[in-house]
Amino acid sequence: MERKRFEAWLQSVSTSFLTLTEPQKNETLDHLISLSGAVQLRHLSNNLETLLKRDFLRLLPLELTFYLLRWLDPKTLLTCCLVCKRWNKVIGACTEVWQGACKALGWQVDDSLQDAMHWKKVYMKAKLRMRQLEEREAFETSSLIGHSARVYALYYKDGLLCTGSDDLSAKLWDVCTGQCIYGIQTHTCAAVKFDEQKLVTGSFDNTIACWEWSTGAKIQQFRGHTGAVFSVDYNDELDTLVSGSADFTVKVWSLSAGTCLNTLTGHTEWVTKVVLQKSEVESVMHSPGDYILLSADKYEIKIWPIGREVNCKCLKTLSVSEDRSVCLQPRLQFDGRYIVCSSDLGLYQWDFASYDILSKPAQGTLLTWSHIAERVIKTQDSANLSLLSLGEVFALLFDNHYLYIMDLRTEQITGRWPLPAYRKSKRGSSFLPGVTGWLNGLDGSNDAGLVFATSMPDHSIHLVLWKENE
Repeated sequence: MERKRFEAWLQSVSTSFLTLTEPQKNETLDHLISLSGAVQLRHLSNNLETLLKRDFLRLLPLELTFYLLRWLDPKTLLTCCLVCKRWNKVIGACTEVWQGACKALGWQVDDSLQDAMHWKKVYMKAKLRMRQLEEREAFETSSLIGHSARVYALYYKDGLLCTGSDDLSAKLWDVCTGQCIYGIQTHTCAAVKFDEQKLVTGSFDNTIACWEWSTGAKIQQFRGHTGAVFSVDYNDELDTLVSGSADFTVKVWSLSAGTCLNTLTGHTEWVTKVVLQKSEVESVMHSPGDYILLSADKYEIKIWPIGREVNCKCLKTLSVSEDRSVCLQPRLQFDGRYIVCSSDLGLYQWDFASYDILSKPAQGTLLTWSHIAERVIKTQDSANLSLLSLGEVFALLFDNHYLYIMDLRTEQITGRWPLPAYRKSKRGSSFLPGVTGWLNGLDGSNDAGLVFATSMPDHSIHLVLWKENE
C-alpha cells in the first residue's frame, strides 16, 4: 500500500477505534495481536514499558515532587537515588528532606543553610555515627599515668583535664595527646577547678588554696572551714570564691584577698557540691544576670542570691523527698534556667523561675525532661543508673559496668560502652563527663574529644573519647 493511501487508511481506522466502547477496543487489540508476527510483538513489547512506566519526578512540578519526597524515610530515599542520575539529582536537591532526616537522628540543623547536598552529606555522617553508637564503635579509650596515690578530684575544661591526688600534687593533662602540661606540688585535693593562669583546690586539710600554673607557687590560701572542703567554684568578674565543706557550711570568699565574706548555714549534712552561675530567667526573687549560688548536701539543694548582697539569706530549699532514706546522687546541673539532680528514685528537674518540679519520677521509673515536654524513661533498675549530664536531645548516664547514651525523645538507649572497675566515690568527685555540647544535638563537629573520665584503683585516669571518623 502506498504511503499516502496508508496514512488515509490509518486515519480512518483510528477515528473508528476512538468511537468504540472499552470492551470493543480491547477485543480489537486482541484480534490485532493474534494477527501479529514476531517482529510486531517485539516492537509492542519494547514500547509498552515506556508507555506504562511514567517518571513522576520528571512530570510533576518540583515543589510537588519535594512534598511527596518528605513522606519517604531516609533509607527509601537513598534507594531512590540509585534509580537514575535525574532521580539522584532531584532527591539530593530537596533541602527539607535531608534536614528533617538529620533532625530525626538528633542532629542540630541550621535552617538558614539551604545547601541540600550539604545536608545529604551530613545525614550520611550522622547515620554512620549513630550506627557506631549502637554497635559500640563510636568511642575509644586511653589512660593518663603519672600519679602515685589515689586520684580524688577531677575537673575538665576545653580539652584539658585537671587531676588532684593524695600524692600531694595536681596535674593538668591534654586529653587528646595524653601529655602532662603542668604538674605542681599541692596539698591533698578533694576538689579542683582551673583556668589558664591558676588552679583552685579544696583539701582534706580543711583549707582552700590558689596556685599559679606557670610557677607552681601558692598565691592565696583560704582558712576558715573546720572540715574537709569537698567543692569549690569561683568567678573572676565577681572576685568571689565559694566552697562547700564537711562542716555543713558554705563559705563565700574574696578571691583576691583570701578573706571570708560570709558563712552560709542551714545544711545538716556534708556540703558536697557548690555551683556559682548566672540566672537566665526572671522571678520574684531574682532577675536575669543575677549570680546565683547553689549548694547541695545528701538530701537538699539550697539556693542563695550571691550577687545581690554579702549577707544573703537562702532563697529556697529544694528536696526530692521527706523520707531521709532517699538520697541525692552527687551530680548537680544548673544552666541558669533549670536545676537537674538525680536521686535514688530517679532524675528531678526544677524550673528555676518558679522552683516548680517539672519532672518527678514515679516508682520504678527514671524521669527526665526536655525543654518541650516531660519524659518518663522506664528502666529496669533506676537506683543503680546515675546521671552524668543531661541535654535537650541526649542524656549521658552510667552504672557500675556501662556508660549509656539515651535519646530523650524516644526514651531508648541508643548506645552503651563498657567501663572498667573504676574507683567509686560517694561524692562523685572521681568521675565526670567531658564535652557535653553534643547532648543538645550532634552537629558533625561536636562529636570529638573527651566523653567520660574516671580515676582507677591503680591511680591512673581512664578516658573514654570519641573515635574520629575519616
